[in-house]
Amino acid sequence: MSKTNSPAADFPDPRVKANIPAAGAVLWRYADDGAVEIALVHRPKYDDWSLPKGKLDPGETSLVAAVREVAEETGIRSRLGRYLGHVTYPVTGHRKLKRVDYWAAQILGGSFESNAEVDVLQWHRTDGLMDALSYPMDRHMVRNFLRLPADTATLLLVRHAKAGRHDHSDSADDERPLEKAGRAQARALTANLLAFGADEIHSAPPLRCVQTVTPLAEAVGVDIELEPQFSESGYAAAPDAARKRLRDLVSAQSVPVICSQGKVIPDLLQWWADKDGVTLPSARNRKGSVWVLSVHQGRLVAADHIDRALTPVDHSTLGK
Repeated sequence: MSKTNSPAADFPDPRVKANIPAAGAVLWRYADDGAVEIALVHRPKYDDWSLPKGKLDPGETSLVAAVREVAEETGIRSRLGRYLGHVTYPVTGHRKLKRVDYWAAQILGGSFESNAEVDVLQWHRTDGLMDALSYPMDRHMVRNFLRLPADTATLLLVRHAKAGRHDHSDSADDERPLEKAGRAQARALTANLLAFGADEIHSAPPLRCVQTVTPLAEAVGVDIELEPQFSESGYAAAPDAARKRLRDLVSAQSVPVICSQGKVIPDLLQWWADKDGVTLPSARNRKGSVWVLSVHQGRLVAADHIDRALTPVDHSTLGK
């Protein structure tokens, strides 16, 4: 796993398109006294202190890469939470830009061992953390992390993958299966949802919703719990019941996935966002996309939409 140099400038040449995708994380844990600590890694090649990060492997998404890079550099298993943004900077000696997408990542287990790229890992409390980092862009990501509480619960809201058009099908609407492209989307979703620690699966009853999360259920080894209130007909009949059920599913002990439909998700999310004062990012809510909802003490504090990031990067086209 080769690395290029780290941020050398805050304002890269706008004429150069970012063509080296990478991903990283603000990896955090609780100290014995309950304080939040953040992991910094030392790379002897550059003699710097930075957040764990690295380039995407061929066919890999930034979500999966972030979890893998944390594990490879630190020996620690983690699960992603809030999206923190991205940085873009020139690669020393090349007319290229690297883009690094960052997530919050909570430690699940494992321990550090010195390796070829990282010889030291240090856990820092927020006091003095900024001075310890070598690069301003890493400080920017840490500030984004610190703007909200660290201990957010995650809920993943998925729009079902592509299904055949209703007017092209002899099946009843609820029995419409995924088409070939939709089945590929469902398979691709699995690794990305697992990056967030998905371990509990719920779905509206329509077949295309259930089929979207079936590969994930098989990977995790759990059953899919049907939730009629998240279907279009169920939501239209009793929106308040669906809203209450959504909030009731939030848990500090698990990461639920809910697969629903296009006429449910926007209204359901807008209601929650308006209630708790969250501004939703602009999103097309395309089939197979995911909303990552971060909740603190029952209150929605962040909503991140993941669409194109779920598509593996084709490295052969970068820079063309």
